Amino acid sequence: MRLFAISDLHLSLCADKPMDVFSGWENYVERIENNWQKIVAPDDTVVIAGDISWGISLEQSYEDFRFLNSLNGKKILLKGNHDYWWSTASKIKTFFTENGFDSLNILHNNCYSDGEYAVCGTRGWVYDGTGEKDIKVINRECGRLARSLDEARSKGAQPIVFLHYPPVYGEYACDEILSVLKQYDIKKVYYGHIHGSGIYKTVPEFDGIQLKILSADKVGFTPVLITNCKKFEI
Repeated sequence: MRLFAISDLHLSLCADKPMDVFSGWENYVERIENNWQKIVAPDDTVVIAGDISWGISLEQSYEDFRFLNSLNGKKILLKGNHDYWWSTASKIKTFFTENGFDSLNILHNNCYSDGEYAVCGTRGWVYDGTGEKDIKVINRECGRLARSLDEARSKGAQPIVFLHYPPVYGEYACDEILSVLKQYDIKKVYYGHIHGSGIYKTVPEFDGIQLKILSADKVGFTPVLITNCKKFEI
């Protein structure tokens, strides 16, 4: 079994938000499906690190979820800044269960472990957010990341950390998120959010932490192999 990851699929099978108006995104849904099915096996797991569907509700995202559920492997979904459909964990899980989306799972105040590794993470927040509202959100996101990492530690598993926002971008750094990463001695982080020409401002390493981008247009609309693994407890 293997663990893959990708981010920022920006599916819009029900929403009027086509991505193929952007250069490089032509036929992106077909490309995602073809590339995914070629390399991901039914017993693999794929983390999708945010910006999954343009739907503004669970119901409006139904076709996007149905598409994802049809793809090989178990999927672990992480919230992105454009995932307006995201509701409470209980509502999302209920919606997935009622609609038979049995391969979809969410990463939210938890982790998924195979005994050796643990998929951990949270959305994160903007690297230059300094307002009162931003500080509240950052503190909440730091708490969620710490809870995820604590659960991994309790299981004796090595954490593999996924965020939606990059903790460092250009000249900016989210010190609060970085502080949590350093506290738990995290050496590698995977993230999304950045597209197009903005990718040239990404930072591959910061203060001993490797930073790997997963945005779909950056990785050729193909899930990236993270590691070989055992079966995750999902």
